[in-house]
Amino acid sequence: MPSRKRLMVTGISMILMATLGACGGGGGGGNPTAVGSGGGDRSAPDPTPTTDTVTGLREAVRHVTRKTARATRPHLIQQCKTTKSPKASKGSKGSKSTRKCSSVHKGTETYTRVVRQERWCVSLNDVNGDTAKDAVWYEVTHATYTQITAANRLAKVKFTPEATGCDQ
Repeated sequence: MPSRKRLMVTGISMILMATLGACGGGGGGGNPTAVGSGGGDRSAPDPTPTTDTVTGLREAVRHVTRKTARATRPHLIQQCKTTKSPKASKGSKGSKSTRKCSSVHKGTETYTRVVRQERWCVSLNDVNGDTAKDAVWYEVTHATYTQITAANRLAKVKFTPEATGCDQ
């Protein structure tokens, strides 16, 4: 029975972490590790991913590190009470016991909350051949980021971005 309690507490903890992680979003100061010149459009990324492939000259790359913070939350434990009912009749074999359990708060627990997710970004000039479109930031996967940083700085690159923009 103790392993069942631990499993239930773990499940509740995971639900709380997911909920708090989703609500945690937002900023916080801190400077990300930047590679390259770093200028350009710093607007928030478009929440809808783009499926179009883009080409252009690589201007800069940026690695925005993951940021975490320590936080506390209520610690829940399972508390059970057993009650016995009196004998009902002469024919019954004994008293019946009933067990009622409930979750109660007992202290607090500390956990690590993700404030900012890790991201890899690339800035392009002459996006899709349009010389007026310069310093456009795209969020990319780690694999794409690695390929672009390994390529010649003056070479034209082609990739499918995860999102447009790259905020800090």
